[in-house]
Amino acid sequence: MRDRLIFAGQLGFTLLVAAFLVVPVVLSISAGVTVNYFRGIQSGVTLQWVVQVWNLYAGEIGLSFLIAFATLAVTLIVGVPAAYGLHVKGGRLSRVIEEIITLPLAIPGLAIALALLLTYGGFGGFRQSWLFILTGHVVFTMPFMVRSVMAVFASVDIKTLDEGAASLGASPWTRFCNVIVPNAMPGILAGSLMVVTLSLGEFNLTWMLHTPLTKTLPVGLADSYASMRLEVASAYTLIFFIMIVPLLVAMQMFAEKGEKK
Repeated sequence: MRDRLIFAGQLGFTLLVAAFLVVPVVLSISAGVTVNYFRGIQSGVTLQWVVQVWNLYAGEIGLSFLIAFATLAVTLIVGVPAAYGLHVKGGRLSRVIEEIITLPLAIPGLAIALALLLTYGGFGGFRQSWLFILTGHVVFTMPFMVRSVMAVFASVDIKTLDEGAASLGASPWTRFCNVIVPNAMPGILAGSLMVVTLSLGEFNLTWMLHTPLTKTLPVGLADSYASMRLEVASAYTLIFFIMIVPLLVAMQMFAEKGEKK
């Protein structure tokens, strides 16, 4: 009896927290398909606001996904070898480098953006391109990839596996592709999920780095809330969820399958 009461209490609390988080999202999304938000659902249901948002912000949506997957590519190419090198070398210098890599986690996005502007803002072409935002996203998300991969390396005797492959005559590149990467796959998948999620939703850093021609999803969403009807802004939120939630679910399922293997 006591266990049932405890379970019922835990379930009730979980459902209450879930409702507290989900209900505002549902109300915001429903406003995007309502003819007039202030009159409520009785004013009718329409997709005109969704169509209007797509016509106005299709470029921002495409740019966000381009930057997110470019960020993922850079963090994979740089982060995985860096994590392996830091784990294998060890020592005080490796720990110092690791702390430097993870430093952006403790620094506000606005401060990172300001540092990038002061350092590279004078390069006009670079400053006005989406590559400038990509640089900020890489700096911001790299710690998540490195830490995720290093956590896996800490649970696997990767150094012994690498030395065993080397004793059999495998080249460094072969060992990295056939030994290191497969063993690091759970961390790589977890890091990839975090990198894409953070890049798509990052606002503070992107808001400082963007130009009128390089707006991303979160920046466009903020602009729509500030300058347009509430229905249009809510329709933007609806499109945001339609495009991002399936992607994140698919990546999560892929990550779980990778961990089982």
